[in-house]
Amino acid sequence: MNDTEDRLRDALDALAGGVTPDPDAYPRVRREWRRRERRRRLVLYILIAVIFTAADAIGLWALNHAHNRPHVIFSVEDSATPRPAPPIGPS
Repeated sequence: MNDTEDRLRDALDALAGGVTPDPDAYPRVRREWRRRERRRRLVLYILIAVIFTAADAIGLWALNHAHNRPHVIFSVEDSATPRPAPPIGPS
């Protein structure tokens, strides 16, 4: 090691020696972390419920405002009388 590293190490050791750890620090930080985690999960669940409800409401609104006439695919008149297939090739 060189002189700069030794001086830096001594300075950091002196600084760390003057710090007194709080005995309640870890449990306090852990409680805070758990509280934030619970809050994040709650916000996520609420957001999922809101998105699901909005998508459901939009779908029901779209179905409610659809035309009342039958669609071409499910046409009752066309299914009763079969039509011949269109000719293949040049006409």
